[in-house]
Amino acid sequence: MVQTALNTTLHALAQLAPLALALGALLAAVFLALVLVGLLDRERFLTALAWAGTQVPDAGRWLLVGAALLTSALLLRIVRQAVDARLGAQQSARYANAADPDGGQTVQSAPRVSLLQDTTYTRSLILPPDLYARIDLDNGWERLLPYLSGGGAESLKDLREGFTRQRDRLIYTREVTLQSERPVSLETSRIATDLRFVDPAGGRGTYYNAAFSADYSFRNPLPTAGRMRFAFPLPDGSGTLSHFRLTVNGQEFRAADLVDGSVWENEVAAGALVRVHVAYHNQGARSWSYRLGQRREAIRAFGLTIRADRPAKFQRYSLFPTSQTGRALSSEHTLNWQLRDVITAQDVAVVFTQGSLRETLTKVGLGHLLALLAAALLCLAWGWSRQRKVSPLALAAALLGLSLGLTLGSVLTAYLPALLALPLGSVAGLALAGWALGMPFLAPLALAAALPLSFLTGGNAGLILTLLAALALMLLQPAGQSTPTR
Repeated sequence: MVQTALNTTLHALAQLAPLALALGALLAAVFLALVLVGLLDRERFLTALAWAGTQVPDAGRWLLVGAALLTSALLLRIVRQAVDARLGAQQSARYANAADPDGGQTVQSAPRVSLLQDTTYTRSLILPPDLYARIDLDNGWERLLPYLSGGGAESLKDLREGFTRQRDRLIYTREVTLQSERPVSLETSRIATDLRFVDPAGGRGTYYNAAFSADYSFRNPLPTAGRMRFAFPLPDGSGTLSHFRLTVNGQEFRAADLVDGSVWENEVAAGALVRVHVAYHNQGARSWSYRLGQRREAIRAFGLTIRADRPAKFQRYSLFPTSQTGRALSSEHTLNWQLRDVITAQDVAVVFTQGSLRETLTKVGLGHLLALLAAALLCLAWGWSRQRKVSPLALAAALLGLSLGLTLGSVLTAYLPALLALPLGSVAGLALAGWALGMPFLAPLALAAALPLSFLTGGNAGLILTLLAALALMLLQPAGQSTPTR
């Protein structure tokens, strides 16, 4: 970052070189014009010089304020470009010195319940007599079995085949027993997930720690005992799952093969109710979804509760919550879906708005420049409304102190989360500026220091800036003057 800052400084100085040459040429032209005026009217020229000599000290001090403002803006621009270059290098780096989140957009699919049934199919093939006569040589017809046998299937449970002779005919018979699955609807589904977001330091992406818990129940629809299967698919995009538990009727179950998820299969008594509890923890980012099914599904009783510490949006054409609590600026949000006796092909898809950290810091960097200009103007207006004299040297020192604090906040984003580093920088800048300009000017300096922080509120930056502007107008009202009433 230091090397990037140095390179940016040299580049900025190189861009300022043409401006310095133009300024030198302008000053030389002014000097030549003054010399010519002095030669033509010496007495008036000396009078003008005497007047300018009395005004130059005050004007020179205010020029220091402009120089401090330009220097501070240049410093903040250099730091902003250095931070942007650091974030770009981290995003494209092959190696990292801290762990990255191991999950993405998590999609949890609903479990499948089915009743297993065995069905036997019989097929017979009678070979014509002439064909039988051609192959009936040393029982050569037995060699046809490998060609008549079909390939195995996952649902194939038993296969019997063979040839029988009836006089001059040969009969091929195959009996195939297949295991079929009859879908069974869930009696109840009660799901709860808790999402806690983390903003790591160093520019790594924001992610959430999720705690998933679900209770399902289903019943054997047959009047006799039957074999049933419960298949819980593992979530997509979830990365590593921890604390995974699946219990059936209070007994913990561990599947040996997780290719198709965690699959439980057992005999269930006639009309018996089976209760399943599933829980796990995982990491994810940006969104969380619950897929009810790939086609229209009949839902008897479905309940889903999502708790998050970030405001959420909903994917278009997905199921909207039946109730929700929490406002846009609150830190806790609860979303509820309660469905009963419905048929739907829609899913639940919740998206959390989180801008790119790189984009956010770019906006904050532009806000730093606005903060410097606002600090100068507000302090001058504050002194005028309070009839306090503003020292140009003190104001220049205050601008430099504010810029140093804001620079510190940008540098700290490499070590601390942005939501902590940038406010610390603003507080440090406010302390330095208040020390240079004095405690009476702390209010306008505080407004200027808070201005860049409005871009950390996501989509609420416009509201925060409007409130700051209104507060500035209220504070700039001359002391002792009351608002007229009707």
